[in-house]
Amino acid sequence: MTRPRPAAGGGRVLGVAPERLGRWLDGVVARHGSLETTAGDDGALHLTCADGSTVTLRAPFGWTPTSPLLTSFTAAARQPRRAAVLLVRRGRWAAGVFAGADLVVSKVDTRLVQGRSAAGGWSQQRFARRRANQADAVVTAAADTAARVLLPSAGDVAALFTGGDRGMVDDVLADPRLRPLAALRREPALEVGEPTKAVLLATPGQFRAVQVHVVEPADRP
Repeated sequence: MTRPRPAAGGGRVLGVAPERLGRWLDGVVARHGSLETTAGDDGALHLTCADGSTVTLRAPFGWTPTSPLLTSFTAAARQPRRAAVLLVRRGRWAAGVFAGADLVVSKVDTRLVQGRSAAGGWSQQRFARRRANQADAVVTAAADTAARVLLPSAGDVAALFTGGDRGMVDDVLADPRLRPLAALRREPALEVGEPTKAVLLATPGQFRAVQVHVVEPADRP
């Protein structure tokens, strides 16, 4: 489960692993009373509790409502999907393809990008140009990695999830070779640190999570 955080307009949002959704909803019933379910036009499942609390659920890869609503939603959320992940920060990048929570193919790499210089004048300008060139080289190398690791699966994955430095990710996906991947990009961006193998392996905890918005009576004006 991802850490709860305040939601715009009130309440809190969090992510719940599909495998834990049933147990999590049991806890909601224990705290807030019985549930009434309705399907929204926006593809979300809306739950209204006996005490007036509301819970909105969004499946990670979408959901087509069928009866019974909660059963069909849970089945859709648990359905294994293939997904691509691209993480880029200055000097480091990672790319991987997942089948469900399992990493199928990946590549993690690094390239030197110097830190900022305290020097001034001409030396500072020369240093800034060198640093910009190094950053450009990272973008090029990361695009090469994405083309090699992710592009062969572009026709099979349901979505591309990205994280890290948004500007650098945008630059990588601007590579013409990666248009099929860029078209699959899904928001919001993943919240990640440095793109290491361990960080890449942890991303299914975010992109597979059911997005939950809880509003309790006390959260309303």
